[in-house]
Amino acid sequence: MLTIRPVPRALVPVDSEAARRVSARNYDEFQGDAEIWEAIRRAPDSVLSVTMAHCAVDSPTAIPPGDSEASLELAHRNFQRLSASRFTREAKRILYLYEIVDPRRPGVRQIGLGGLARTNEIRTEDTPDGPIIRNEGVRPPKARGRARLIEATGAIIGTVNNAVPDESGAFAAALERHADGTAPDFETGGSGDTTHRIWLVAEPGAIARLQRLLAAEPEAYVADGNHRSAAAAMLGYESFLAVFFPADRMGISPYNRLVRLPRERDAAAVDAALERSFEVSPAGDEPLQPRETHVIGVYAAGRGWRRGTPRSGVVDAADAAASIDHDIVQRTLFADLGLADATDERLTFVGANKDAAWLAAEVDGGRADLAVTLPAVTMRQFIEVCRQRRMMPPKSTWFEPKIRSGLVMAHLDGE
Repeated sequence: MLTIRPVPRALVPVDSEAARRVSARNYDEFQGDAEIWEAIRRAPDSVLSVTMAHCAVDSPTAIPPGDSEASLELAHRNFQRLSASRFTREAKRILYLYEIVDPRRPGVRQIGLGGLARTNEIRTEDTPDGPIIRNEGVRPPKARGRARLIEATGAIIGTVNNAVPDESGAFAAALERHADGTAPDFETGGSGDTTHRIWLVAEPGAIARLQRLLAAEPEAYVADGNHRSAAAAMLGYESFLAVFFPADRMGISPYNRLVRLPRERDAAAVDAALERSFEVSPAGDEPLQPRETHVIGVYAAGRGWRRGTPRSGVVDAADAAASIDHDIVQRTLFADLGLADATDERLTFVGANKDAAWLAAEVDGGRADLAVTLPAVTMRQFIEVCRQRRMMPPKSTWFEPKIRSGLVMAHLDGE
């Protein structure tokens, strides 16, 4: 059984034009601070000036550390400015419906229910029966950084994206009926020509009906935002901001790798490591982004693209997490190259907003030694990992389309 509560004091855009100006991609969708600085320069009213306040400076050369006291003070001031601006207003005691229309997924209507989820429903050692199941390890420093932002702003801005089974389809059908009965309060465009629509729900009867709908779901799986939920729990808060989508309406895109080799490893070492665990064949000149499970692409300067499939015995089909290609590559190819630790800074995780051609250009430009492309994890694989109570390989699920930051934010003093 899942619990969702209305947000007592929500900060929302006043209309669709304001939503366009205020909302932004989430901070973890960017490849570094310089890219975020550029995004803030193009959209100075966006919530990025709060969530990544250290990049809201006059020059990219002036960007301070993200967790500095100066950055947190700037986040506080920028959030106060955003709250007082003509682009936002308060909405009292609301749930909300969130719909994403993605032209790349015709016929799929992704619609979910948003509000405050309970931190004591997250499954941990202390709450082993919690129905909200994490599937990725939480790094305390990263969670602490998000917690400090919550404290600095007095608000929860980051939203946790969750999948629910909705095996009967009743949850999605009820959300669609509600949305079809009225116009959205506001909408905005997003990455990949997506459209993001929000319906605010304040009527007590409608809130109660939506709460009962979600309560009928046995569990939820955290798709995006493990550290955002951990930050709220770290601070001792009862709630965190969340949206629950039916799992079969969600999409997962590839999550690839750039690799800088240890100094003592060369092209021959790469060849040997590949051959040890994979059947390898040339893949031609075109960028290779695998679409099939258990196919990988490897690119090195002067060698072109190669296609690899795991050798017999490499895949453990009984272990849902170990049979995911990201885990296979990590414990075979990368480990053999001296990069056994997935947190090694020489491994760069690259989401689906950068394609295989971009990865190859990074290698050709000398900024990486290898590009490794991997097939998208399937929703069936993702759910099976959760149900086996295992952890996903780090940075293996790029849920897409992603929800936008800044469409609904929660003031803490309304709690």
